[in-house]
Amino acid sequence: MKYYIIAGEASGDLHGSNLMKALQQKDPHAEFRFWGGDLMSKQGGALVKHYRDLAFMGFLEVAMNLRTILNNIKFCKEDIKNHQPDVLILVDYPGFNLRIAKFAKQLGIKVVYYISPQLWAWKEGRVEIIKKYVDEMMVILPFEKDFYQKHGVHSHFVGHPLLDAISSLEDLDPEIFKSENGLNEKEIIALLPGSRKQEVEKMLEIMLSVRPYFKEYQFVIAGAPSLPKEFYQKYVDENVHFVSNKTYDLLRCSKAALVTSGTATLETALLNVPEVVCYRGSTISYAIAKRLVKNIKYISLVNLIMDREVVKELIQNDLNTKNLMKELKLILEGEKRVKMLDEYTVLKEKLGGKGASENAAEVILNM
Repeated sequence: MKYYIIAGEASGDLHGSNLMKALQQKDPHAEFRFWGGDLMSKQGGALVKHYRDLAFMGFLEVAMNLRTILNNIKFCKEDIKNHQPDVLILVDYPGFNLRIAKFAKQLGIKVVYYISPQLWAWKEGRVEIIKKYVDEMMVILPFEKDFYQKHGVHSHFVGHPLLDAISSLEDLDPEIFKSENGLNEKEIIALLPGSRKQEVEKMLEIMLSVRPYFKEYQFVIAGAPSLPKEFYQKYVDENVHFVSNKTYDLLRCSKAALVTSGTATLETALLNVPEVVCYRGSTISYAIAKRLVKNIKYISLVNLIMDREVVKELIQNDLNTKNLMKELKLILEGEKRVKMLDEYTVLKEKLGGKGASENAAEVILNM
């Protein structure tokens, strides 16, 4: 079959690549054309556009880049019409993908949504678009199935694909990792500042402000594959290091982490690393988001899934050097660290077993 896949972010590239791998195992004649990144490219097929050219963060930033976004949508529609795939697979990225879903359905193409948009948080009305234009909805968070059922939409809970990605990691020796990446012998505090340039610049400034209080540790920045290594050099010194494209390995060698809100918060938890969740957007974007988001108490996936505060979230003005220093100290040693690691065990149980990619591939082929 001919598969057309659209993933607009780094996390979508990861999950899209694992889905492609599972589809190839079940369909030897699989042909892929996709919007994604380097991980999806390794599975073969034709990359149409890289996600680094698609990702815009926040309401203000989207407004400033609206012409580019609209041109991308127009180009995508033309490309799908010319390619005529058997199935369109959309991976999260709702602002873009829901428009494409409607277009593809009108062409008679089967539409699959893998990894639901967070409609339970905001823009709940979009569920009507999914009802009309999506043939199969596959969700990866247990409470999402109930959400769709409430709206009369059948969905499949396939499990969380991060469990697959993490379970397939090879054993790692922290000392060898440090040696190979030019790190010293000190214990590591990992910094995951995001994947978009404006986001990374904003977050690294505040994350690195706590350095004077943790001289016995080394700080290591997890570089995003979407940004060049040169971009990070201004932040590097004798006790601030940088590794590129090795986030999972870095986390597995770290004592704790400071993580920008997003999928990375869940990845960090599943790798058993105590964390502080950090978020600071533009004032305008945050003000708009606060008005639109309904009945959501947390911003991190860890806390949302557990429905209680497991990891500390420092948001907007609460994200400052004093608070960050205090929370980081609490998770490096002591009772809060132990309790957080215990909660991570419960989190994994809630997410179900391995096999999300295989389950999703099975749903697509049965369709």
